[in-house]
Amino acid sequence: MKNYNILTLNNIDETVLSQIPKDFVVGSEITSPDAIIVRSKDMHDMEFGPELKFIGRAGSGVNNIPLEKCSEQGIVVCNSPGANANGVKELVALAMIMASRNVAEALKWTAELDADGEVITKVESGKKEFVGPELYGKTVGVIGLGEIGALVANMCVDFGMHVYGYDPFLTVKHAWALNSSIERSNDLDMLFQNCDIITIHIPYNSDTDGFVNEGLLMNAKPGLIVVNLARGGLVDVKAMKKAIESDIVSHYVVDFPDEETLKLDRTINIPHLGASTPESEFNAAKMAVEQMIDYLQNGNIHNSVNFPNFDFGVCNGFNRITVLHKNIPNMLNQITNIIANRNISRLSNRHKEGWAYTMLDVDDEVDRETINKIKAIDGVVRVRKLIGGNGAD
Repeated sequence: MKNYNILTLNNIDETVLSQIPKDFVVGSEITSPDAIIVRSKDMHDMEFGPELKFIGRAGSGVNNIPLEKCSEQGIVVCNSPGANANGVKELVALAMIMASRNVAEALKWTAELDADGEVITKVESGKKEFVGPELYGKTVGVIGLGEIGALVANMCVDFGMHVYGYDPFLTVKHAWALNSSIERSNDLDMLFQNCDIITIHIPYNSDTDGFVNEGLLMNAKPGLIVVNLARGGLVDVKAMKKAIESDIVSHYVVDFPDEETLKLDRTINIPHLGASTPESEFNAAKMAVEQMIDYLQNGNIHNSVNFPNFDFGVCNGFNRITVLHKNIPNMLNQITNIIANRNISRLSNRHKEGWAYTMLDVDDEVDRETINKIKAIDGVVRVRKLIGGNGAD
């Protein structure tokens, strides 16, 4: 059985790390890792050695990981979607209530009262300045109905709110999880024009940068509350400033404060607390570690952001050959021609955008020369040979 070296970046839940098999060497000082488990550390300037096969993100966002470089080097990157879903859902509830009831302004006002100056009288006379509406009966638009968004949408139904859900790519799994009273809408303009609250739960990437823009905000329902616990870049801050100054947006709640959001009026800047619960950190680390072990030992891929997901179970043959490669014509034919003189018991290929993954279970020994021939195919970025599901490389 092969010993694998695992580098941990940031603080990874110790209970989870203690459950990793004993043949894995785990630590924060590993110099030539087979895998890395990371939370938020920026990895863009890191150099990756040829041994590195896997990066597991103990969380959902992967903007701290250089995905293109990883793909070119045959490094599978997986995240932990939904591990922090309940923690974020609860913070959304807090955000909506704080914004609607003017709690942040009220707390600031209270903190500035003179403790020796008739506090009770001042509180009773001053509280009228912070009157705000209840959530019950209000209309909320939930943008993104994945693991977190689905929980948030259902929670809003329980609050007695009228809920619209926006997700053009809604999966069957998440659709089944939604309360039947939730109305689906693929019209963003309608959402902003009719909702009292908008809460955002989509990933941040080049396609969603500035997703909430001036066109949506300046035509929104006056008094709109925007809650963004997903990623800062999803909202155009300049457009938000304009909408706040125009009294269209009453409050903006963001879990990713920066120099610009700290200057905004009527903005609640939360210091990235969405997943800051012991339960979320444990769940995310557990998911990342389990995915890492299954990939290193069996070649299976779960929740990858750069290569296709693929579960072949445990290898029942003598060898399992896994090939990460570019999604280009004739690739599968070239691989099978090289290995054609052996009995292939199982073979499958899947692709994701520009990349693909081929797995073969073979009933007899595959020698190093054969592996090298597959590696030499133009477009192949990594080949692994696993023995009995326990790894060999």
